[in-house]
Amino acid sequence: MFKLCPANIARNGFATSTICAGLLWGAAFWTMLGAKGVAAQDGSVPILASTEFGWLADTEFLPPPGGPGPVTFDKAHPYVRNNTVGQPTFRIGDLTNPILQPWVVERMKKDNDEVLAGKVAFTARASCWPAGVPGFMVFGCGGRTVYFIQTPKEVTIINEGDQQVRHVYMNVAHSARPQSSWYGESVGHYESGDTLVVDTIGLNDRTFIDNYRTPHTDKLHVVERWKLAEGGKTLDVDIRVDDPGAFKMPWSARQVYQRTPQGAMTEQVCAENNTNYFGHNVSPNPMASIVDF
Repeated sequence: MFKLCPANIARNGFATSTICAGLLWGAAFWTMLGAKGVAAQDGSVPILASTEFGWLADTEFLPPPGGPGPVTFDKAHPYVRNNTVGQPTFRIGDLTNPILQPWVVERMKKDNDEVLAGKVAFTARASCWPAGVPGFMVFGCGGRTVYFIQTPKEVTIINEGDQQVRHVYMNVAHSARPQSSWYGESVGHYESGDTLVVDTIGLNDRTFIDNYRTPHTDKLHVVERWKLAEGGKTLDVDIRVDDPGAFKMPWSARQVYQRTPQGAMTEQVCAENNTNYFGHNVSPNPMASIVDF
């Protein structure tokens, strides 16, 4: 069972105990159905939820098989990870990517210059901010495990890092005028017994597309196709991004999650412990204006 289900504490706009209870209920529901992280035998629902394993991915988007793709590092300033050979670096985005509109290039250049001059680069995880979409799929420092809760009406996707949560409402249409929010309005459906399709609009413009700090507008529209592969050992995500306010054209990216036998989700607190070491003051801690219970 789960290692930590703390008391009902409001954090980042949701209550932790509600998540823990939902994970337990959802996992039990799919366990009764024989959940094994594989495509459904009846051709309807891929089973992604479990208390025995989660899904772990890298913090970089992968390029699509063809066509315009995501921002990656500037070749003049290669990204070097922690715990690898060489001096670790912050990410410096490649501003020559043809998808970027001029104002995006200008803003990213200013940010790149500040980081090269010594500023600590912003990441949602390090600053305890919501990642948004599609940033949720590269959220974390070295990657964080993702868990699913599946019910007939809703799929909840939870990133273990600070319990970032997405709600996907199944088999319904988008609202006529969805309220702008950190994770927007996501609706979804299943296809072919092995794929979860998620369509998201209504995102605010306070997040970044990726860890290269690529901005976007509230016109952002993201479609994801989460597909089980390799006999349920991987979860491959095809991502389609369209934002006429920030990008010259729609573009695509990929992410690959590995099934990891990590067991139940552990609590990874962030904001409560994120003190301002060394006076960097990268970003203030997020605070909800009202409690959610």
